Amino acid sequence: MSSENPTTRTRILEATCDLLGSTPGTAARMSDIAKKAGVSRQALYLHFPNRTELFIAATRYQDETFGLNAALQAGICAGPGQARLTALIRAWSSYVPHIFGMAKTLMMLKETDEQAARAWNGRMADFRGACAAVVAALAQDDDLIMEEETATDLLWTLLSMTTWEHLTQHCGWSQAHYLSEITRLARLALTGKP
Repeated sequence: MSSENPTTRTRILEATCDLLGSTPGTAARMSDIAKKAGVSRQALYLHFPNRTELFIAATRYQDETFGLNAALQAGICAGPGQARLTALIRAWSSYVPHIFGMAKTLMMLKETDEQAARAWNGRMADFRGACAAVVAALAQDDDLIMEEETATDLLWTLLSMTTWEHLTQHCGWSQAHYLSEITRLARLALTGKP
């Protein structure tokens, strides 16, 4: 909508990210978001007609705020395959803690909301594409010890939000430990080299 006030829109997106980040997996009510953003519910609905569209916009806002696309591009275009693998893992794993609340909410909503499922599946397909590009670079360097499709599936799953959640939230791994071990494991699994 061309008449939208960018300041109001930004406040709404930031409030959404804050609320979902503080209560991962809980889909905040529109009234809670409006209150946190300091706008009326009517103003909120003028910018975002429903909660799913708001959550999708908030994920895109987080991508821009934290520079995910630039970081992933830099990762998949950075030198030889081994360097690309390391850069991709570093970029993604430093981003995940910032978006976990939003991601957890979308993962839960996708089970019953078709728009949320489309948004989540699209984001994960894009990330799988980044994994495939890194795997292709490893194959081109003759560093890959398995078929590319299998390696892409393995890397994509290893870097999944669920894996990050289990290791950091449930097993108590620090972010540094997670990054170190996931990088080591990915290198070993895909290239056979530590």
